[in-house]
Amino acid sequence: MSTNATALENANDTRLRGFRWWKEVGWKHVFAVAMIAYCIFPILYVLSASLNPGGTLTGSTRLFPAVSLNNYVELFGTTNFPRWMLQSFLVSSVTAIGTVLMGAAAAYAFSRFRFAGRRGGLTALLIIQMFPQLLAFIAIFLLLLRLRDIYPFLGLGSVWGLIAVYLGGAMGANTFLMYGFFNTIPQDLDEAAKIDGATHAQIFWGMIMRLVTPILAVVGLLSFVGTYGDFILARIILARPENYTLAVGLYVWGSDERNAPWSLFSSGAVIAAIPIILLFMYLQKYIVSGLTAGGVKG
Repeated sequence: MSTNATALENANDTRLRGFRWWKEVGWKHVFAVAMIAYCIFPILYVLSASLNPGGTLTGSTRLFPAVSLNNYVELFGTTNFPRWMLQSFLVSSVTAIGTVLMGAAAAYAFSRFRFAGRRGGLTALLIIQMFPQLLAFIAIFLLLLRLRDIYPFLGLGSVWGLIAVYLGGAMGANTFLMYGFFNTIPQDLDEAAKIDGATHAQIFWGMIMRLVTPILAVVGLLSFVGTYGDFILARIILARPENYTLAVGLYVWGSDERNAPWSLFSSGAVIAAIPIILLFMYLQKYIVSGLTAGGVKG
């Protein structure tokens, strides 16, 4: 009986062993570990440079040859880094909130209402996204240069002018992303709310916006990350060092080939990455559902 039971147990055992395990599963583990090491090494190298009191980026031959927090103390004590970080938070936060509100309103209109020019408007938004943003940089510069004479707070060199430019280019892709998600919500819910006496504003703010939280989180996250790390537009529009964002300020530090403060640069890079990491960790539960649900029904 025991021999038969052992044979039956071996027959039902589907676990992989030996060469078969390495062939089907084991190499994946090795590849995953190698990729993790490949991704972590640059992070450890920058962290090591930020803790290096020598102020060099390539002078050490091993990670963490010396550890000191003097670079972080100097970063927040004698440089414009705190102001640059606040400017980046202001620009990215206002742009993310404005992008979400404008994109949601446009997507709701295209999804729920039937009006003349609806299909043409969607097509126009799609076509506009085909042209690279580099084509508009000269026009944006000249527009803000003239606008500075009329509305200085929105002109060239103004943080609010940079925010206005970001918001102006945020409609196309975000509207399409939200439009597909809005279409997954049955219109029967709208009709039931109208029967109960709800207005379009009450339906939009009180019901629809709650149901589309995943896509709102995704669009807000993408907008925040995109503007937080944007360099070209910020470099063109912001001229004074006290108005720099993090990307522009760190570039200015690293642009000096001979006297670049690489330890301060590395310390700033480490601090600048923390908000993005925390934001991804907080919103990760919405990312997959928000990006995939819009493709169910368009």
